[in-house]
Amino acid sequence: MPLSHDHIRTTVETYLARHPHEREQLGALLDALDGPTDIASRSTFTGHVTCGAIVVDSLGRVLHVLHLASGKVLAPAGHTEPADESLAGAALRELHEETGIPPQAVTPWPSYETVPFDIDIHDIDAHPGKGEPGHQHFDLRFLFRLHTETEAEVVLQEEEVVGIEWRPVDRVPSLSLREKLLKLTPEADPERANASALIYNDRGEYLLHLRDYFPGRIWEPGMWSLLGGGRERQDATLEDTVRRELAEEAGLDLVDLTPFGTEYASDDAGASVPIVIYAGRWNGDPRELRLTEGVMLAWFAPEDLHRLRITDTTADLVRRHAASLPTTQSGPGPEEESPASPHDTVPNIIGVHLYLERPDGTVLLGLRHPNSAFAPSTWHVLAGHLAQENAIACLIREAHEEAGLHIERKDVELIHVVHHIGKPRNPPRLGLFFRARAWSGEPELREPDKCTQWKFWDPTALPDNLVPYTRLAIAKIRSGELYSETGWGEQ
Repeated sequence: MPLSHDHIRTTVETYLARHPHEREQLGALLDALDGPTDIASRSTFTGHVTCGAIVVDSLGRVLHVLHLASGKVLAPAGHTEPADESLAGAALRELHEETGIPPQAVTPWPSYETVPFDIDIHDIDAHPGKGEPGHQHFDLRFLFRLHTETEAEVVLQEEEVVGIEWRPVDRVPSLSLREKLLKLTPEADPERANASALIYNDRGEYLLHLRDYFPGRIWEPGMWSLLGGGRERQDATLEDTVRRELAEEAGLDLVDLTPFGTEYASDDAGASVPIVIYAGRWNGDPRELRLTEGVMLAWFAPEDLHRLRITDTTADLVRRHAASLPTTQSGPGPEEESPASPHDTVPNIIGVHLYLERPDGTVLLGLRHPNSAFAPSTWHVLAGHLAQENAIACLIREAHEEAGLHIERKDVELIHVVHHIGKPRNPPRLGLFFRARAWSGEPELREPDKCTQWKFWDPTALPDNLVPYTRLAIAKIRSGELYSETGWGEQ
């Protein structure tokens, strides 16, 4: 099955979240994604996707191949194939086909496991002998490091490649790639990357693993955690790592696993180790699984996590994922009623919102990810749902997690409440808008899978694609009104 436009778009938007200044120069790719043609197919001659592998060895040199047809020295790259399950996987396949270097000989660079390191658009000359007109390649380049002790045998694809060369960074032909490589500072040894599985069911519960209590022998002894573990040599990708760990630890095989994000943990020496999180749905009984490590597996709802011995980072990860799901996945289904409440009361969902206003009057908004369950590709204030915490604590946590902002409790004031409801049968929601009178830090993209851009907007010239109740709240805040309602007349 060919790679979907959704997969390509999500990958490109995540890249642009890190490099927003490149949006204009990638306009042709974004336009192609909006078009009706399949840009994963090499027969789409308006332009199509290719994938490249940027491989760095222990000396900091970058792998290049000499292409027979063009006579150019380039990084290993090529067209996607129908059997490719991911863009990064396509890059690894091309690396193996062109050079003979197997996927197991390299490791994704930390924080670039599913995100391209560079995207380049270049023209391809017509090839009348193959019936190919001139067209463009949208080249997504993924970054890998060669294992230190690897002596991979090079087997060239003779019909396309006539030689290889390891070039120092300052001799990399691609200017955009060279500039990024010169700025690269590894945060951790890529060979030590881990992968974990965030498994959830249709009831909105999450599968957690109780570790053995062996202090000094295992990490986080006696804690509830996610299934997963460290990358091993036979793992071509970190998805292979998490699938192997699920099979080894619990005999579990999930059909679909989707990258959700990257977390960081510290080992006993204080070094930072990246953990790539893959989310997957499963509705089985954990008691029927063959558990080979730890004490037990069990389902837990996000609201019950405060009762467990669990790290704050794991609990927060579960809550963030639960908040990203449509309400039909994390609560009662469309034909399922909530338990009766006294006097026919209905639970209301509470969200906190940050009204961050600069001295010049501009207000901070974030552009939500195209794959967001709520308001995709739409501007919204920084916001989050209440977990087992008070509203101001939630606001301070969300501001730090999503944008790297540091806010003190004494600098927070409630300035507006909006009571809103969406389509019929949606739960009503209470939105609390807080102003931060002071803060430290500049907004940065800490969760690019949720928000792709931060920008301060003039409140008199807000974007058209703004969440409606947010637009209402901003207008009411500017007029000094404390309360508003929206959506109720449509029920």
